[in-house]
Amino acid sequence: SPPGLLLLTSFLLHLEEGRASPTRFICDNRLIQKYIEEAKEMEKRMGQCQTLPALSCPMVLPSVDFNLQQWKSKPNETKRREILCDLALLVGAVAGAQGQVTQDCWARQLSQLHQHANFFLRLLQTFGWEAGPWELGCSLSSTEESQVTSIFLTYRQLVQGKLRLFFRELAKDLCQ
Repeated sequence: SPPGLLLLTSFLLHLEEGRASPTRFICDNRLIQKYIEEAKEMEKRMGQCQTLPALSCPMVLPSVDFNLQQWKSKPNETKRREILCDLALLVGAVAGAQGQVTQDCWARQLSQLHQHANFFLRLLQTFGWEAGPWELGCSLSSTEESQVTSIFLTYRQLVQGKLRLFFRELAKDLCQ
């Protein structure tokens, strides 16, 4: 899709030659803003799809609400692990929903959401602050949802909240 291609091009332009540089992505806050706008746009486009019945098998979604003061007091590695866990659970929920949705309009939206969530998952995995598998640190609060719209809402809240704040915090140290 053209917006996805634009994002990919933007991201590739922010890479150092020969290796990915998450620093450049973090330092240009226009890119995270673009993802936030795209998340809002995906939610709007869902309204153009036919009403989808509830999923026969509910999806487990991360609870992405957080207390701002508690969030600010966490070390960056803890924040990264938490967001990685949220994204891993979200990507799994999207994949599960994709297996249950046959309507083309919804399938396209879920495919785009899967690409975006996977992008952030891979980006955050490139940070190597601490050795060891991040999955072991996952002890999330989660909810079961039967509505596909809840998956999109969770993604938007995650990108607009924890991810944006995390990138902003990293930018203070990395972007001189």
